Amino acid sequence: MGMVVPKRHAKRSVTRQLLKRQIRAAFADRPGMPPGLWVVRLRSPFDRQKFPSAASDALRQAARAELAQLLDKAMTPKRESKA
Repeated sequence: MGMVVPKRHAKRSVTRQLLKRQIRAAFADRPGMPPGLWVVRLRSPFDRQKFPSAASDALRQAARAELAQLLDKAMTPKRESKA
């Protein structure tokens, strides 16, 4: 598993570490993940107006909820389309 949390999206190291811990915990909570190489990348910054603290409980919960949604989507089998 790989994690990419760029400095331009999470300026403070406390925030980057919080996000990395949440990613690791989200994968640990899902023992039935299909085998493969998984990379989680933060693509856009969190709103600093909504999460002013670098390591708040609100940020932790928001990150965990978004990760759960993404992992649920990754675990659902894809339906093959007929072309």
